[in-house]
Amino acid sequence: MGTIVDKCMRMVEGIYNQFDASHDFAHIERVLKNAEEISQKEVAANEEVVRLAVLLHDIDDAKYQTVGQKTATDILQTIGASDDLSQQVLACIDSVSFSGGNTKELTSIEGAIVRDADRLDAIGAIGIARTFAFGGARGRKLYDAHETARDQMSEAEYRGKETASVTHFYEKLLLLKDLMVTVEGKRIAQQRHDYMVGFLKQLEREVGLE
Repeated sequence: MGTIVDKCMRMVEGIYNQFDASHDFAHIERVLKNAEEISQKEVAANEEVVRLAVLLHDIDDAKYQTVGQKTATDILQTIGASDDLSQQVLACIDSVSFSGGNTKELTSIEGAIVRDADRLDAIGAIGIARTFAFGGARGRKLYDAHETARDQMSEAEYRGKETASVTHFYEKLLLLKDLMVTVEGKRIAQQRHDYMVGFLKQLEREVGLE
């Protein structure tokens, strides 16, 4: 039988492994690990809510939606989550997305943990790897010397334009360090941010973008 979290994990693994390498089940496993590290440093959080929210946070991502695919709500109902638990989990998920910097307000420590944990996987060495994996899957340029990173955009504008992978660093990834909420999230983010800055400087030297 297993716990409700175990049931959820079994249901979502196959779904995520149909996504490209930037959002596969390995991404979920890394975010779970990040969330555990953050939780150890924070005030008491509901571990079940955190784990379920991590497991489900990309299920409804519009980039990967297919006809007939189960939604996060469907999965919560299938595994027998109570209405209260489902509402808490869905509220966490709702606050995770970056959406061009138009982030929704956090309403719980669980939401803060899940959002920081997910954003940590978007930066540092793994963030670099995921950015180019996603760009490759979508046929995007590695870089575009003539493209200007946007600093103000709506969610629709953020999602509607397919920029080069390097541009994505300036439109999102380099901004995440200052958007972290938890103490441990901020600490880890600083290390990963510095690594990305070094990578971009080296890339600029190699391709003549300086």
